[in-house]
Amino acid sequence: MEGENRSIIEKGLLLVNKEESANTTPLLVFTTFIIVSASFSFGVALGHTAGTMASIIEDLDLSITQFSVFGSLLTFGGMLGAIFSATIADSFGCKMTLWISEVFCISGWFAIALAKNIIWLDLGRFFVGIGVGLLSYVVPVYIAEITPKTVRGTYTFSNQLLQNCGVATAYYLGNFISWRIIALIGILPCLIQLVGLFFVPESPRWLAKEGRDEECEVVLQKLRGDEADIVKETREIMISVDASANISMRSLFKRKYSHQLTIGVGLMLLQQLSGSAGLGYYVGSVFDLAGFPSRIGMTVLSIVVVPKAILGLILVERWGRRPLLMASAFGLCLGCISLALAFGLKGVPGINVNVTPTLAFIGILTFVMMFAAGLGALPWIIMSEIFPMDMKVVAGSLVSITNWFTGWIVSYCFNFMLLWSPTGTFIIFATICGATIVFAWCLVPETRGLTLEEIQLRRAH
Repeated sequence: MEGENRSIIEKGLLLVNKEESANTTPLLVFTTFIIVSASFSFGVALGHTAGTMASIIEDLDLSITQFSVFGSLLTFGGMLGAIFSATIADSFGCKMTLWISEVFCISGWFAIALAKNIIWLDLGRFFVGIGVGLLSYVVPVYIAEITPKTVRGTYTFSNQLLQNCGVATAYYLGNFISWRIIALIGILPCLIQLVGLFFVPESPRWLAKEGRDEECEVVLQKLRGDEADIVKETREIMISVDASANISMRSLFKRKYSHQLTIGVGLMLLQQLSGSAGLGYYVGSVFDLAGFPSRIGMTVLSIVVVPKAILGLILVERWGRRPLLMASAFGLCLGCISLALAFGLKGVPGINVNVTPTLAFIGILTFVMMFAAGLGALPWIIMSEIFPMDMKVVAGSLVSITNWFTGWIVSYCFNFMLLWSPTGTFIIFATICGATIVFAWCLVPETRGLTLEEIQLRRAH
């Protein structure tokens, strides 16, 4: 049966014209905007603790350990959300999954904004984590399934762009306003998505998988425009869904999926072990530790992080996933080396006192910019592309859990690692970023310009 399914896919895809125009319709743009709008809230959650650490500790009389627990609960909740994200999306569709995520995000932000003690603060952070854990899987998958192949990377990268807009907002406003107000700001994009989802279509590939073929065609026609010929794309989707209908959960652990699983899990591990969660959550304290004014540093980061994400959005289709991933990892490696040198030279006799804060600022700026331009989004984009339709349920859950669990460990341990040795901490992160370059060079395929079905056909060969 497996051989027959592969033959069906190959014969069907041979009928599909390789030259496919990018039909960017108003509905496609609007749908993508609604899908990624809550990613702004995700970004606010990521940046919420960076510049507000001192004020939260003072207001609620917390210890460093209590604050580290609070910060890490976002990733712990995200891990829980990731466990169920793919299953919910597969059973009820992407729209319903996003609605569920907003219930958690909105209630969580309210709990944080109104918190009078550590219990409500932690509970709110945990709920927001569950919400963004659901978002982290379903958003890139949803976008990948509704967009034409020629612009899929750009549209999917918009998820990272909105995240960075949220991070920039939290970084900048953390200098001036209360952490409670920032929590309320995190609710606004959730409300936009909550209402907007009533006006956007479900994924045509999910509709086809559910046997709702007529709805699939209607939705695809609306997304591609009234004048677009969708016959070939519809046939491609139907053939792929029919051929994968007999795939079981145990198939994930078969040898033929080992390469994709290695790529998906490996990229998620490397993304978090690069130190991104720790530096993103506590960058303000790193500035303070290096002797650089945190208010200035946070303001500069809020200015540069969004343009760099826009650059990544442009380059993902021009350069391709693989080159951009390696370039981003190389930049992260340089940033970590600069930070290791900064703290290594701190207090050394004969070294100018300005060397440490200057190198630290350069290192943090390089790290944040290069993460926004590539490694922040690319693992999620590649994950949404390399797994077959039915395998996304199991594989998507596994790689998402890997990402959030690793992020939880890093975010919890980061402050304690800095107490142990700032230099040693960033040497470890630099080594992992270097390993990411090698990993991408040796294992990660290029998926630019291919439909999701063509990617599976290429893998089959």
